[in-house]
Amino acid sequence: MIGKNITLVLNNLLKNYQSSEPPNHGKGEPTIIKTNMLIRSMGPISEIDMDYSMDCYFRQYWRDSRLSFMGPINNLSLSIKMLEKIWRPDTYILNGKQSYVHTITVPNKLLRINQDGDILYSMRLTIKANCPMSLRNFPMDTQSCPLILGSYAYPIEKLVYHWTPGKSISFVPGMAISQFDFISSPKRNFTFKRREGEFSLLQVNFNLKRHRGYFVIQVYVPCVLIVVLSWVSFWIHREATSDRIGLGITTVLTLSTISLDSRTDLPKVRYATALDWFLLMSFFYCIATILEFAAVHYFTKTGSGEIPFLVSSDEIRVHPHPKSYVSEDEEDEQTNIHKIKVDYRVCSVYEDLPRGRITNFISNEEETQSRTSTMERHTQTEYKIPKWKLLTYCLFANEKYRKKREQEVSREGYQFHINSVSKIDRVSRILFPASFGLLNLFYWISYITDQENFVWKDPPTISH
Repeated sequence: MIGKNITLVLNNLLKNYQSSEPPNHGKGEPTIIKTNMLIRSMGPISEIDMDYSMDCYFRQYWRDSRLSFMGPINNLSLSIKMLEKIWRPDTYILNGKQSYVHTITVPNKLLRINQDGDILYSMRLTIKANCPMSLRNFPMDTQSCPLILGSYAYPIEKLVYHWTPGKSISFVPGMAISQFDFISSPKRNFTFKRREGEFSLLQVNFNLKRHRGYFVIQVYVPCVLIVVLSWVSFWIHREATSDRIGLGITTVLTLSTISLDSRTDLPKVRYATALDWFLLMSFFYCIATILEFAAVHYFTKTGSGEIPFLVSSDEIRVHPHPKSYVSEDEEDEQTNIHKIKVDYRVCSVYEDLPRGRITNFISNEEETQSRTSTMERHTQTEYKIPKWKLLTYCLFANEKYRKKREQEVSREGYQFHINSVSKIDRVSRILFPASFGLLNLFYWISYITDQENFVWKDPPTISH
């Protein structure tokens, strides 16, 4: 008897029913659609395509008084075939991409009607939607992925959407998101103006915070260790040219490999991310280490090894014992005379040279060439060159000063240890680690504290 009554009720419901007209058609008031969602899973979230996916139960409630009935039961659970015979809202996802309804083993839809004409329409959806991302703080960024729902054809005069009071957005207990922590899901109702008129829309934003552990282990720690490894060259003797250059080139190439690997999962954005700035900082220190050795090699190694220099005008001739000097008058009487290379410092602003006076090499080249070597020793004006000027000569590799210094040092007979440590290396051992540590401290503080607060964007970004 109950079955016969339900069949009779259904037949009566569809008599004179117009499925093309909304429930409140002709009444002067819009039909209200209440909506809620239960999210079962979320992900993957793609930075390259700037989209995200989620699996959810999407539920809509509205009242259609034309379907109210009197019967033996309060609710009717109907077949989905009934959906084709009644009016239902044309809800769509404005920022959606390739969304679909699950159909295994049958279309996952539910239709339920109670005696007052209140309708529940539920379906299981997999939604893929656009998620415009700002990657300036990557990988210490927070992202806000929107989901925007509304009617495709009915303006606000005919259809109005509202979130269901209470838990309109809920999550399955224990749901986890790969690479992200879920922060919040603010939602709102708003009106969006299109060419066809004003439409009622619903929006929810899923605010996510990226996990940093993976990038700290895979990128940041290796980069720091590689930069520290490049500083080992400061303790390698300056005569070991191939060792120091080889170490510097190896660190640069290793950083290049890490940089390429870290960019494979990111889009080709027009700005630098936080990770890019850290890699550039690491590149700078590795390249600066090579340039530091170039300065050591150029300004402090002349005459000590790779760049031999024999004084042409004032050669120093010695016995086999390097400390027994002889005069030029005894030159014919001595045997086994050797020319030695004098180890001197070209740039006194970096090296521990004995304080002395050097000749004024700024005089005209023609005047200098016209003087004899004897007159040079007695008539040249001597003075101390200011430190800032010495630094300028070194930075711009002043060849005239370099040659003059070579002659001056060799003529004065300075003796230095070939294995002495360059003062540039001594300064670099402190300067490089200290500056790198300060930059790292500033980097982490600035990016960790620079977290944007969520604000609604009007008009909303529907697509990229």
